[in-house]
Amino acid sequence: MRTNTVIKRRGYASIGLVCPKNRFNIGGVMRAAYVYNAAMIAIEKARYKKQPEDTPQAWRHIPVLHTIEDIFSVIPYDAVPVAVDLLDGATPLPEFTHPDRAFYIFGPEDGTLGKRIVNRCKSKIYIPTRSCMNLAATVNVVLYDRILKRKEY
Repeated sequence: MRTNTVIKRRGYASIGLVCPKNRFNIGGVMRAAYVYNAAMIAIEKARYKKQPEDTPQAWRHIPVLHTIEDIFSVIPYDAVPVAVDLLDGATPLPEFTHPDRAFYIFGPEDGTLGKRIVNRCKSKIYIPTRSCMNLAATVNVVLYDRILKRKEY
């Protein structure tokens, strides 16, 4: 007899946003974090306000740290920092094995993470697409890839 059992795995995913430009994308990221069960959202150098795109009101369920001066000052204990950006030498997302405790760091919509962030990240990944994606879409794809590969559905 076959049952639909979900394998419970240890770990968590947390999200770091560096200088996000568009408030609509912040709302979309918050919604993705809620939907895919992320543990935390940290926003470096951005103003946080209630976002209309955050329909589940993620801030009521997930800690949202905002106006952080250094995203690494709030990295969860023993989490692996993962830079998500179009970077030379980065691992394509389909080939990436997600760490148990991940802190995914995403850059601004109109720029890149830069050496200050990238040099401190153990892993670097990118989504192989024809051109760049918007911030909220990128977060959705990375979090979905994580639950799919880890069978957390």
